[in-house]
Amino acid sequence: METIKQMLDFVIFRVGTHELKLYSVLIVLFIFVMTKLLIWIAKIGFFRKHRSRKLDHSSSYSLYQIIRYLLWIISVSLILKTLGFSITVLLAGSAALLVGIGLGLQQTFNDFISGIILLVEGTTKIGDVLEIDGDVVIIQKIGIRTSRGLNRDDIIVIIPNSLITTNKVINWSHQSKKTRFRINVGLAYVSNVELVIKIPEESALEHPDITDKKLIEARLIDFGNSSLDFQVLFYSDNVFRIEKVKSDIRKIINRKFTENNITIPFPQIDIHFKSNHIKND
Repeated sequence: METIKQMLDFVIFRVGTHELKLYSVLIVLFIFVMTKLLIWIAKIGFFRKHRSRKLDHSSSYSLYQIIRYLLWIISVSLILKTLGFSITVLLAGSAALLVGIGLGLQQTFNDFISGIILLVEGTTKIGDVLEIDGDVVIIQKIGIRTSRGLNRDDIIVIIPNSLITTNKVINWSHQSKKTRFRINVGLAYVSNVELVIKIPEESALEHPDITDKKLIEARLIDFGNSSLDFQVLFYSDNVFRIEKVKSDIRKIINRKFTENNITIPFPQIDIHFKSNHIKND
């Protein structure tokens, strides 16, 4: 026992009055391993199949992230205390430095707080489709400072969390009903209005991703400068890839217009010249 005690009291290095002993290193390693183990147990617990019936994936992910961050905060605090550092003294001694760092990293702290809000509040979840600054992304991960999304061009977008919590963001996944979309088209004034109304409705019906087919509606919305302006409205739950759906429907509409000799006009401008005749005496 005395030999073991001497081994544990072995000083690895000494700086002034501060000593790092072997047992302190072992305690630090123990805290680190236990933290990793608890995080692993929490992950298994939240994502087990039978738990998924009570909590959806996004809620489980949010709770897991919060517990993970709390465990690491506690772990780092215990490690510092084991190594002989007083957190209170460190904070008090570096108050002025922290103020300067805080001013310089104000936006970063804002992102951290926003990340906690996102995880706790649950208004934005994994798999949600968001429209942020005109870019539509599907959220893949919510971190403590940034979130990761995939846009319609299959490009990974790193989003500061404060951008989601402080800006106007459209969450397409929060719709209680199917989302309605529209396609506009302008046709020549000589076109048969009844036929033109019928064709876009039939074209939308041909697409497999269109839901609530009874609610498909085509309208004559305006008399344009060079065309009669029509609009077809339809519902779809394929929000993230809706631009491809629209493109497919436009191709069907164009094919049917061609088959029925319906033309899309070019802009036309009528110019009138007025000549002035001056009589010379």
